[in-house]
Amino acid sequence: MSAARMLSREEEDAKRKLRMAWFGYIGMIFGNFMAILDIQIVASSLREIQAGLSASADELTWVQTSYLIAEVIAIPLSGYLSRMMSTRVYFVTCAIGFTLASLMCGLAWNIESMIFFRVLQGFLGGGMIPTTLGSIYLLFPPEKRTLPTVLVGLAMTTAPALGPTIGGYLTATFSWHWLFFINVVPGVLLSMVVWKNVRFDLPDWSLLRTIDLFGLATMALFLGSLEFVLDEGPRHDWLQDETVRNMAIAMVIGGALFFWRAFTSANPIVQLRTYGNRNFAFGSVVAFVVGVMLYGMVFIVPTFLGGVRDYNSLQIGKVMMVMGVCMFMTAPLVGKLAAKVDLRILLAYGLSMAAAGTWLNAHLTADAGFWQFFWPQVMRGHGFMFCMITMTGLAIGTLKPEEVKNGSGLFNLMRNLGGAIGLALINTNLHDRQWFHYSHLSNSINDARAPVREMLAQGSAYLSPELGAQGSAATLGYMHRLVQQQAAVMSFNDTMLMMSALCAFAVLLLPFADKPPSPTAGAEPSH
Repeated sequence: MSAARMLSREEEDAKRKLRMAWFGYIGMIFGNFMAILDIQIVASSLREIQAGLSASADELTWVQTSYLIAEVIAIPLSGYLSRMMSTRVYFVTCAIGFTLASLMCGLAWNIESMIFFRVLQGFLGGGMIPTTLGSIYLLFPPEKRTLPTVLVGLAMTTAPALGPTIGGYLTATFSWHWLFFINVVPGVLLSMVVWKNVRFDLPDWSLLRTIDLFGLATMALFLGSLEFVLDEGPRHDWLQDETVRNMAIAMVIGGALFFWRAFTSANPIVQLRTYGNRNFAFGSVVAFVVGVMLYGMVFIVPTFLGGVRDYNSLQIGKVMMVMGVCMFMTAPLVGKLAAKVDLRILLAYGLSMAAAGTWLNAHLTADAGFWQFFWPQVMRGHGFMFCMITMTGLAIGTLKPEEVKNGSGLFNLMRNLGGAIGLALINTNLHDRQWFHYSHLSNSINDARAPVREMLAQGSAYLSPELGAQGSAATLGYMHRLVQQQAAVMSFNDTMLMMSALCAFAVLLLPFADKPPSPTAGAEPSH
């Protein structure tokens, strides 16, 4: 009888721990969602922020750049800090700090104060992202990890897709200050929930005495300079700009010193040897590609709709919502299949769907609108959800418990670097291909060709009653804008095709990865 009561107590204790894990993890997911959302939510309202703070165009770019630089430094550092402080203390510190920094961003009195608080916001938000992902493998036993993986994958993919829509709505309905104020109440609540329910590891304050300050400094120099070059390079013709060139030099020096230190130090700030795990290495490569695709599509689709079709933020938001809704609807399906099917097969399917959806949009015309993007958005949303959930299991699911925190930071860093490098390449490719197509199309617009003479004659005849002698000039101006528009459309098609090919190439890498263990294999819990 006592044995039965003891077993019953053990079962009750296990259920209580699982409930606590779920409550705490839901809070962490909200923090993760907020941190990722804040990258995109501000992008839709930069003009309003510029007017409110009386900032110049060059100063305004730092509202985004400062956040991204701080975030990309914090992500790989998060593993070390969470081991030192414990997951509970580190996450809650980041959440409270992020909330306070958000409040101060909304109260910013000039552009300098805004940039300062955005740095704090980015660094503290960047700490929550990998900590949330890594905690799956420390909070839950293997057979219980599928659903939390689905939920965090949903948060990580829908946040950038919904960001522009939410940002545009808040600014239009209230003011740009509410882009930041909206974080305050959720930030306080999730901090309380996580503090009460997340208790699975202890701090190791001895790491504070052995922290590799040289490695930390060189990592910050390397990643900060890299993010700056990738963000500012496309806008300033890359190395032709002195500041970008100097930062590129700093990036090379910082990178060389950082990698040397990481492989020679007894206690490096980031354990790069984790890439010795084959599945983690391949999963990180896929994360890089998904970063290119996800952040690239969130950028390129609104850019096309706004620049070519003159859509407003609400119309663009409706198109982007299709991908977000499809992600949400796909999540339960992926959760069920992930417990039964080889993750490599599911990942290959997700990448293929994303590649096919992008390829369908590589044949756009100047009249392409909602319905021309509908099914490609459905396919991409469906595919991205398969990718986000399965690549996490493929990469982090095979790491040892003591490697999870560091591995989660590196994994998230690869996805963010994929987004940063992808956006830089997309921007550059759009500019170069548009100029290429414009030069070729404009060469064909000369009065030696019959269709051109006919269009000039018809336009002049139509406009002359109102404009007189200026009718011919107005017709030429219209033809010039038409050529620019067609060149832009062709550059978008070229870029979509390039992205589709990159995604398809990632599928070819998957056979080289080892088959990951099934989540329902019944292994012992990590904690």
